[in-house]
Formats: sequence, structure tokens, C-alpha cells
Amino acid sequence: MAQEITLKDRYGYMLWMRHFELACLEGVPTREIHGELHTGVGQEAISAGMVGFLSKEDAMCSTHRNHMHAIAKGVDLRAMLAEIFEKSTGICGGFGGHMHIFDPSLKFSATGIVGAGVPVALGHAYAARLKGNQAVAVAVVGDGAVNTGAFHEAMNMAGALSLPLVVVVENNEWAISVPFSASSATETIAERAPSWRAHGIRVNGLDVEEVANAFEAALARARSGKGPSIIEAMCYRFRGHFEGDADMYRSKEEKERRRSEDPLERTKETLVARGLATLEELNEIEKSVVASISEMLASVRKDPSPSGADATRYVFAE
Repeated sequence: MAQEITLKDRYGYMLWMRHFELACLEGVPTREIHGELHTGVGQEAISAGMVGFLSKEDAMCSTHRNHMHAIAKGVDLRAMLAEIFEKSTGICGGFGGHMHIFDPSLKFSATGIVGAGVPVALGHAYAARLKGNQAVAVAVVGDGAVNTGAFHEAMNMAGALSLPLVVVVENNEWAISVPFSASSATETIAERAPSWRAHGIRVNGLDVEEVANAFEAALARARSGKGPSIIEAMCYRFRGHFEGDADMYRSKEEKERRRSEDPLERTKETLVARGLATLEELNEIEKSVVASISEMLASVRKDPSPSGADATRYVFAE
């Protein structure tokens, strides 16, 4: 049974997601976070639209841009932040870092390999079929992943066996520096769905309610044995592909125009217009979230890093 989540609740989740990502950004210039850091700033409505519909038995397989998906699945924020900041208190002991967030208790996983999460989700969906339960597997990918062989093979099997697989494609229109229009033979991703005997729908990924409605319908379809679905959620990442990306492939005009379409501002305006909250009330909620995230970050920074003596731990079978 999905829990009741109001639009105001979803706005709160969007705030947690936005400010969690901003907290992560603080660790890049200080070199507390090594390697590439991928954030989803600007794409919060998609993850917030998935909140409340998944149980612990439902699996979610994410990407290199996974933090907000993990929040939607219920992964502990502090343990995840500690992992991203490479602390031994992290959800993977500081060994995985930001691209490899795993929480087996919630069946949440992530991978840095583009498109590779879909076959993993397919395995979860097939397991649900064998067990005969109502579990669903969700794979979240970017638009670049849909052109990989792994994506096609997994979707073909899901369609052939009518497996309970829901694929959410965050189409932010850029696969690193390649525009979607230059890499796709079709105008949309959703229109490819019938090729795999799947249901396909394209939604405005800046509208959290539209995402939530499509996601709820896709899960219901999967749980009732009607097979896989593809939800193509149109969005835009506000920052470069990773922190340090010069991002010269997108024009300044494009970035300024698209960043003005902030899903948080859109949702805030909707709440006020419908009389569901006052502007002052929403601003107070944001202040509270900012304070909580700031306190969490300060606490995480005091945690110990993994010991060098454990460098080969989990590398070799014992």
C-alpha cells in the first residue's frame, strides 16, 4: 500500500534533495571528495515524484547520479553523506564513494557504468516473478543509457516475459556533451516502448505531480502482471556532467533560460496558488532543511576516514 504523500510533502523532499546535493558540492574544492562528483541539481521533481510508492521489497537500481534516487528509496541521509565524503561511517564503509551507494536492506544499488543498472533491475524483476510476490524493480537511467545494448537486451527480455520492470529515464537532453537530438533515431524515448511490448509515456520532469501520477500508474501496471513500462521524464541538469566539467557544449543563453525553470520554484508557486501553504511557511521549511543538512555535514566531517590497513578489504576472498 503506497503511503499518502501530499504535494507539500513532495516539496519538502525536493528541498532535502537540493540541499543534500549542495552539501556534497562543498567537498570538491576541499578535496574531501575525490574523483568525479555528479549531482542532479535541477532534476529533483523526478525523484520526489517517486517517493512513497515503493516498499522495502521493491528494488531500485540507479546511476552515477544517484543521490536523489537513494533519498526517494529511503536510504539514510547521514550514512550516504558519510559515504560520499569517504568516511568509515559511510553506508559502504567509505569504500564505494558517491557512485556506488548500496543499501541491501532496501534493495538499492547504483553503478557508474552507463546503462548497466537496467539488467540488474531485470534480475530483480525476474526474481519477483519466481517468488510470485508483488515486488517491482525500478531502473533509473539517463538518456545516454537508452542507446546501449544492455538497455535494449534487458527491455526485450522484460517485454518477452512481461516482467514487473519500470524504467525511469531522466532525459536531461545531454549525454555528457552529446545532445539527445544528435544521438537518437526517434524524437522521443517513450515511443520506442512498443518495440519491447512495454508501455511508454513522456512526462514533464519538472512537474512533480505529473511524475508521481505516471510512476504510480506504471507500478500498478507492473504489479498486475501487465509488464514493463518506460517513463521518459524531461528535465535539465543545472550543473555540468560532473564537477570540473567546463560545460562549454551548452550555450550561456540555454543554461540561463533552462535554469530559470526551477522545479522547486514551480512547486512552491503551485502550493501558494492553491492555498496549500503560505510563502512564509515554505521559506521556514527550507530554513529548517538547510540547518539540518548543515549540522549533518559538520558532523560527518568529524568522522574518521577508512584505515589504510583495510585497503585490500573486500578485494580478495577470505
